Amino acid sequence: MSGQTAENDVCSSAQTGPEPTNMVVEAETKPKKRICCACPETKKVRDECIVEHGESACTKWIEAHRMCLRAEGFNV
Repeated sequence: MSGQTAENDVCSSAQTGPEPTNMVVEAETKPKKRICCACPETKKVRDECIVEHGESACTKWIEAHRMCLRAEGFNV
């Protein structure tokens, strides 16, 4: 009987709240690459600019890389 109670608890907790819906949405929008491997072109330009000129001078390239990452499905 305790096995049924535990099973019912698991099933009932899985059915309440927004978690099941969120799991489906995350599976559909999950990026296909790791963030370190996404957008190598914009990452290279951004990194070179930061090394040579400092972060404050490279906001254009930083934002371009962020936009690329967002297009790949990352939440940055």
